[in-house]
Order: sequence, then structure tokens, then C-alpha cells
Amino acid sequence: MEPGEGPGELDLHGDEEIIEVVELGPPGPDDLAEEMEDVDFEDEGAEEADAEAWESEDDEGVEDGMEAQDDSEVTFSLHSASVFCVSLDPKTNTLAVTGGEDDKAFVWRVSDGELLFECSGHKDSVTCAGFSHDSVFVATGDMSGLIKVWRVDAKEEVWSFEVGDLEWMEWHPQAHVLLAGTADGNTWMWKIPSGDCKTFQGPACPATCGRILPDGKRAVVGYEDGTMRIWDLKQGTSLHVLKGQDGHQDPLTCVASNQDGSLIMTGSVDCHAKLVNSATGKVVCVFKMESVTPKAPISEGEEAESNSVESLGFCNVMPLAAVGYLDGTLAIYDLSTQSLRHKCQHESGIVQLLWEESSAVVYTCSLDGAVRLWDARSGKMISEYRGHSAEILDFAVNKDASIVVTTSGDHQAKVFCVQRPDR
Repeated sequence: MEPGEGPGELDLHGDEEIIEVVELGPPGPDDLAEEMEDVDFEDEGAEEADAEAWESEDDEGVEDGMEAQDDSEVTFSLHSASVFCVSLDPKTNTLAVTGGEDDKAFVWRVSDGELLFECSGHKDSVTCAGFSHDSVFVATGDMSGLIKVWRVDAKEEVWSFEVGDLEWMEWHPQAHVLLAGTADGNTWMWKIPSGDCKTFQGPACPATCGRILPDGKRAVVGYEDGTMRIWDLKQGTSLHVLKGQDGHQDPLTCVASNQDGSLIMTGSVDCHAKLVNSATGKVVCVFKMESVTPKAPISEGEEAESNSVESLGFCNVMPLAAVGYLDGTLAIYDLSTQSLRHKCQHESGIVQLLWEESSAVVYTCSLDGAVRLWDARSGKMISEYRGHSAEILDFAVNKDASIVVTTSGDHQAKVFCVQRPDR
């Protein structure tokens, strides 16, 4: 058995059981045909009707193929449309907040899916949601720019503010401070719950992604015009700007920093990932994914689809970085040699990736509705978890890497137990 084939083998056993159950059920087309051989006038109709019934059952199986296998422990199903975002409370990892296309956000218990409270009052799809560093507050933001903050223990709203169309939102790692980027190019910063406010004016185009650096004093923000800025949060000044040849040629999609904040990585629609020294603002190297041939396209239209960097992140325990691409490639780069170490191929586009906090294991979620764990040292898949009947749109991993919480286009959030005795 090839390494990484373990879960696949289990899947097959699951399917075999299902097939047996079907065989024990209604008689197959052949059985019916035999029974009715002497009834000429009914024969044809019965076979056709039966074939249709079987076809529709098969079609259903194909459509709900992802649903057939459910590895999840808990399913949260209060959303009535696609669920766009999820965060776990950092302090205890016992609560999740999810936001969706139904203009709703919910705070619920991970252990049993029990609703704690609804973050009501949003007017548009809730695309951003997260807890403060100490889990005291939870913030929810919708596409129209309405941001609300709730005190978790009291389950009550303590602050709200309306900005332009919201692109991203993030809590400060050490303080009750919220940062958000908007479509007009501004980055906003508020003290919560007082609401003291500061803005950082970028170029006149959307601030597409942003991240507060681990020192809590600087933030890196990426823009639609391909530029990246490092802001001094206290002074409100721009410390470094990457643009032109140093910047990206297309909109930025994601930014990340390593554990001590010395390195920043930016990803873009141009398929490049740039490694930047945060102190000097200089590009250390560029990881290019050239000559990536997409898997056999389903249709002609798909072949023309562009590739892009969708997610990236640094490993905490080894000098490794991971980049996830829309064409389904997970690239593991070695930072010490600045070279490609492994390419892990997915059947469909990667939506997001996350590293385990204290090991060289990287998690991916993709458009095929599966969560996969990869060993970055060997490039081999460790395990795969399914349960959604549509693409996964966001996911979160708890601190001790024992559970993964996913959200999906199937209107559900799910909790998967991923702890394994051998890891």
C-alpha cells in the first residue's frame, strides 16, 4: 500500500458496505425483468420505469457523493445559506463563531453544536468573524461594512461601526484593538469598546488582505493594485511600500508572517509568493509557480481559468512555508535554501491552508469538500476528512491540533476530530 493511501482504503470499505445494503433492498432491474418476462405489455414500461428509478438514485449518489461519507463529530446547521467564515475562541478553544450568506452570525459550542447566542442585526453576508485574544469579545463584520462587537459572557452587543465595503478584519494579538480593511483602500483601527479610531490611507483601491505582525506594533496590508505596505500602528505612518517590480503585478490575495515577525509572505493573483524582510521591507526571494499544468479540465471554459495564490503560511518548527494555489497545488518551500521542497496535488482548488502550531503538519481545505493533513517533511498526505456536500469555504484548527472546524457552501459547519495517537 502506498503511503497516504490509508484513508482511501477505508473509504472503499465504507462504500462496499453501502453497496451491500442497496443489494439487499428492492430487486434490481434484472430480477424485475425475469419476473415479468411473460407479461409482454408491462415488460418494457416496467424496465424503463425501473431504469429511471435506478438512474435517479445513481445521479443522487454522484451529486451527494461527498455527503455519503461523514467523518465529522458535530454538525452545526442553523445557517440557511453558505457559511463563509469560522473562528475559534483563542483562550479555551471551546467556542466557534460562524458567519454566512444568510446575513447571520452565531456563537456556538464546539463540543455539541449548542447555540450560545446569535450576533443579530447584520444587513449583508457576514464574511468576517473572530474572537479577541482573550476571548472576551467576538467581532462580526458583513460585506456592506457593518461591524459589531459582542461581549461573550454577557452575550450582548457593546459596539458597532459602519465603514465602506469590508474586505477583511482582524483582532490585535495582545489588545482589545480591531483592524479592518475596506474597498476604498483604507485600513481602520479601533480600540474596543471605547471606539477610539485611527485610519491608514492606502492607494485608491481595495485593501484586499492584512495581518497584524506578532510584535503588535506593525501591520502588513496588501492592495488590489499589487502593492504591499507595512504600517506603524502607533504613528499611523507607512514604514515600507513594495510596489512596481518589487510588488505584485496583480491584486494581493493573502499575507502571513512567521512566528517572530521577521519574515512576511505575500500571495497574489499573479501566482507569485514573495518573501519579504519586515525590518528592511526588501524582497528576499520570489516563489513562482510556473509551468503548472492544471489537471484534465472538465470543460473548455475551465482550461482558461487563471491560477492564483489562495493561502499561505509559515511552519513554526522548521524553516518551511506552504503556498496553496487555485489549481490545487500545495507547494512546500524550504526557506533556508529558498527552493521548492514538495508539490502536493489536490483534485480541486485549495481554499485555505493552516499549519499545526507545534509540528510540520499542514492542513488544507479545498473546493472538493475535504480537509487534508500533509506531512511537510515527506510531502505525503497523512489523512483526509470528508462530510460536506459542497466546497469548504473556511476552517480553523484548535491549539492542540485535535479538532478542525469547517464551514461550507452546503449551509453547514462541522467539527472533525483529527487527533491521532501516532502524532
